[in-house]
Amino acid sequence: IRRRTEAGELEYIGIRHEGAAAFAASAFGKLTGRPAACLTIAGPGATNLLTGCWDAKVDRAPLLALTGQVNQQVFGPGAFQELPLKEAFSAVAAYSPLCLPGSNHAELMGNAIKTAINDRQVAHIVFPDDTQTLPAGEGTAAGSPTGRFGDPRIRPSKESLDRAAEMLAQARRPLIVAGHGARFEMDAVSALAEELSCPVLTTFKGKGIIGDHPDPAMPHRPGHALGCGVLGRSGTPIASWFMNECDQMLVVGASFSNHTGITPKKPTIQVDSDRSQLARFHAIDCPLWGEIGETARELLDAVAGRHHSQDHHGEIAERWRIWREEKASRLKDRSDRGVSSIAVFDAMNRVVPEDAIIAVDVGNNTYSFGRYFEASGRQAVLMSGYLGSIGFGYPAAMGAWAATRAHLVSQDEFWRRFAGRPVVCVTGDGGFGQYAWEVNTAVRHGMNLTHILLNNNELGKISKEQQAGHWSVWQTSLTNPDIAEYVNSCGGFGIRVGQASALAAALEQALSYEGPATVEVMTDVGLV
Repeated sequence: IRRRTEAGELEYIGIRHEGAAAFAASAFGKLTGRPAACLTIAGPGATNLLTGCWDAKVDRAPLLALTGQVNQQVFGPGAFQELPLKEAFSAVAAYSPLCLPGSNHAELMGNAIKTAINDRQVAHIVFPDDTQTLPAGEGTAAGSPTGRFGDPRIRPSKESLDRAAEMLAQARRPLIVAGHGARFEMDAVSALAEELSCPVLTTFKGKGIIGDHPDPAMPHRPGHALGCGVLGRSGTPIASWFMNECDQMLVVGASFSNHTGITPKKPTIQVDSDRSQLARFHAIDCPLWGEIGETARELLDAVAGRHHSQDHHGEIAERWRIWREEKASRLKDRSDRGVSSIAVFDAMNRVVPEDAIIAVDVGNNTYSFGRYFEASGRQAVLMSGYLGSIGFGYPAAMGAWAATRAHLVSQDEFWRRFAGRPVVCVTGDGGFGQYAWEVNTAVRHGMNLTHILLNNNELGKISKEQQAGHWSVWQTSLTNPDIAEYVNSCGGFGIRVGQASALAAALEQALSYEGPATVEVMTDVGLV
């Protein structure tokens, strides 16, 4: 790794905690669809990867984990840092071989990367210390993707497509729900929506894959006239309205998580390239096993000019007008305990670049982000979806930053789509505290990250759950340092904000800083 890095063929980032490394690699996979590798020693270094590996597994992100192991001659008795790592990773990794002296080393790695990409899963290889130092020998040149991958553009059967097309063509109020799995195919999905003139909602994990309806007050920000925001607990009343009013749903790249709230009571067509995701939680009317982009194009060809869908543009614009009036009203809420969450995301709407990559942590800050932040459609949003792991946000931003640099070590034009894009991170104080030492990693590597931290000195989401259960709020308060000053002491740029009026200027200052910057916003835990 050192030699390839010095030759400019790899980039190595020395992260302080292995758990942060795995989250960074998971975010890299979610953003790009290609795996990054995280590397650790045996024993605790390896086990520290597990949470981030599970995050990648449940969100279907490719990831490569490489772990050390003790010498083979001391396997069994319980040597220092010896753990059964192959077994420890067996539930999280789709591929987890032990690399031995007689192994076909290049083929082990080739199969690991192939598994990560093809299956969108975690691949893991265990390297005993005595294997690591063996010369490669003859005939072990690195493999290539050429000839190793089949064409992924699978299509549903003609009978299934015909049935789905007829259902869409007959609907007067069709609706498209797009999940994270559709993120690379939204051009085709949007084209179908535009033919049907129908609303497009997203799951929370899919936030931002289509732009929200443009705001007349912010003409500089793009959007999509049919975008209706997020459905579910973190969503908008616009999305809920159209879910209730539709007479046909087309669900693409999404499961039916209870957090999302996709109703089982409406006629449903579901498209997914993973057969196991179809009708995962309940029976549906028309499951389509196929790649999302190919299937959307087939459906567009089948319904173009022969559907009965009404034009939803005016209704969508009106629903956004109502919601924006409500948000403007909430912006007037004031408290002597701190800034409201809506004020933070209102400022972000006005300041964050339209092509930013935004990593979001877990907690009340996440729910408020889903509800109040209006995505441009060119931004990419990264989150810990099905695992919902607090602490994801800052390491994920580091993984996203690595993706913006991948073009420097690869001739593949694929990576240029990420080059130069700004990286923004949103966390609470609880989430940031999990891996706060990684600010030093960001400083060391010159990572250009803008971190917006909502500090309420509390695990606010847990307090909210206790209140919802009619229990006393107990043991959720936090004792924090001056986080902005901590970032400054690490060599980054930190600024603390206590008034909503100062937010936009502070965000602009942080975004213009060349390096890791944190805007610590003192917020009211009750104004979410």
